Amino acid sequence: MEYKQIQELIKTINKSSISELSIEDGDFKITIKQEFSSGQVQYAAMPQTPMQMPMQYAQAPQVSAPAPTGDDKPAAPKAEAAASNLVTIKSPIVGTFYRSPSPDKPVFVNVGDEIKVGTRLCIIEAMKLFNEIDSEVSGRIVKVLVDDQTPVEFDQPLFLVEPI
Repeated sequence: MEYKQIQELIKTINKSSISELSIEDGDFKITIKQEFSSGQVQYAAMPQTPMQMPMQYAQAPQVSAPAPTGDDKPAAPKAEAAASNLVTIKSPIVGTFYRSPSPDKPVFVNVGDEIKVGTRLCIIEAMKLFNEIDSEVSGRIVKVLVDDQTPVEFDQPLFLVEPI
């Protein structure tokens, strides 16, 4: 790993709420830790024997209610029933969220689009690797929860889908 890549990782960690990140590449290992009370980032690099670490790129979608809006009024029962039916598609990795394959191409999906299992939703770039994120559920996109070209964390909600 190059020095510039390490600097980019540290900047990304500083901007996020990730407390610790460990990366192994052959004999190279780096661990970046962030303490939220002092705001400092600590890192250490050391050679280590190579280990095979399986990476998990997909999580089954989970049903969740939308985040509170800050209103103190209770929501209507009909709205709650509709919101509980939504499926949240979450980020399987830490990286940068992209809605389209390149800046001059159209976005993969928009609000209101019908999707099927396997429909490409977005790309998440992690360490210069572009990971295509496909849908694991059929339905209609209700809301895109992340802005284009912004950092995302593991398990961060990306899309709300109304199952069909």
